Amino acid sequence: MNDETPCVTLRPWSGEDFWILERANTPEMTEHLGGPESREGLVDRHERYLRTVGGSGRMYAIETSQGGESAGVIGFWARTWREEQVYEAGWGVLPEYQGRGLAVAAARAVIAEARRQGDRRRLHAFPGVDHPASNAVCRRAGFTLLGECLFEYPKGHLSSSNDWAVELHGTGVADAGR
Repeated sequence: MNDETPCVTLRPWSGEDFWILERANTPEMTEHLGGPESREGLVDRHERYLRTVGGSGRMYAIETSQGGESAGVIGFWARTWREEQVYEAGWGVLPEYQGRGLAVAAARAVIAEARRQGDRRRLHAFPGVDHPASNAVCRRAGFTLLGECLFEYPKGHLSSSNDWAVELHGTGVADAGR
């Protein structure tokens, strides 16, 4: 691992974190996610994040270790992918904190959290093939690129994505059921 990667803290998502979703709801931040959400969509997302606990996963605010400033959101949730029960990870780092390695540090921390959860074999991430920053986060955080796939996000919209996976338990991702 890169010794220059900063330390972050993952703080469980709380009712006070709605502002992070609002700040991230810009055309630039949602370019690879189908664009900004409506206010109602943000409220629904926030409520889902508050309910995402236990076996279904966890959502966190990313906090900088220096100063404890909230820098974004990261988490993982249960899903079925190619007939296997896995976790999916997703994240967003606010613009003023991008380019500092915080997303990589947070992704490594969320991998550790998913391992502690203990009930899924793999954690996947599905950044668009045209999203170099998120693909770089996957690579630097220790995910293995399994290949390109069609992935539905937002609902009803298929896009060309990369399927990245990290083994949580077991031996390697080469047999990830591609």
